[in-house]
Amino acid sequence: MVFKRFMQALGVGGPSVETVLANPNARPGGYLEGQVHVTGGDHATDIEYVSLGLVTRVEVESGDSEYDTTQEFHRSRLTGAFRLEPGQRHDIPFRFDVPWETPITHVYNQYLHGMTMGLRTELEVARAVDKGDLDQVAVFPLPAQERILDALQQLGFRFTRADVERGRIYGVEQTLPFYQEIEFYPPPQYASGINQLELTFVATARHLQVVLEIDKRGGLFTEGHDAFGRFTVDWATADSTNWVAQLDNWLRQSAQRRGLFF
Repeated sequence: MVFKRFMQALGVGGPSVETVLANPNARPGGYLEGQVHVTGGDHATDIEYVSLGLVTRVEVESGDSEYDTTQEFHRSRLTGAFRLEPGQRHDIPFRFDVPWETPITHVYNQYLHGMTMGLRTELEVARAVDKGDLDQVAVFPLPAQERILDALQQLGFRFTRADVERGRIYGVEQTLPFYQEIEFYPPPQYASGINQLELTFVATARHLQVVLEIDKRGGLFTEGHDAFGRFTVDWATADSTNWVAQLDNWLRQSAQRRGLFF
C-alpha cells in the first residue's frame, strides 16, 4: 500500500516535499519504510536537512487544569545539507524505527477512539523550518499485547476510549515521558466491585510490562478508590500463558483489597 501526503514548503515558488510510506501500518519495535521526494522550486535552494518525527497527542495535567498538546517522541534525521537546483528532484529512502513504547492506535483493524499518531516530515532552508502536516500512521499491538486484549474481551470488558498522558509510572522501566491508558467498562460479573479498568502497556526489547488501574466502587459505608496491578510478561512465554485465568484472578483479588498486587 502506498500512502502519500503533499506538503508545500516555505511559500510559493519554494521546494516541495512528498512523503510516501510503503505501508502506514506498524507495530511497536518495528519500523516504517518509504521515501521522501524533495523537488526544487523556482530557484536554487540550499537545504540544511530533512528529518522525520513520530508525533502523538498527549494529555497534560498542570495544577488544576488539563490540556492536550502534540508531542514528537522519536526523530530521525535523513540527510545533511545539500543543494537543490530549480525543478530538481532529490529522493531519500528511509527506514524509520518505531519505539517499543509507542502507543497503539488500532486493534483488529478498529481505530481506538481518542488516539492520534502521525509521521511528520520536517525540512530546513536558510534556518527556516517547515513542519509539514501529519501523515497518519496506524500502530497495531504486538502478539503478546493482542493476547491480553483478547482475554479482556473474552472476560466481557468493553473498550471505551484511549489516551496518552504525560508522566511516569512508579516501578516501571520507561523511557518515553508519557504512557497510554486504554479504558474499559466491566462486564456484569465484575461490575459490583469495579467501575472502570485502565490498561497500560510499556514494552521493551526484552519484555512487556503491563499495568492495571481499577476504579473500585464504594459501598454503603466505604469510599471508592483505585487499585493498581503490575506484572511483567516474557516474550518467550506469552503465548503459553492462560491470560483469561490470569486476568480473572488478578481482577478478583484487586476488587477485594487495595494497593499493589502481583
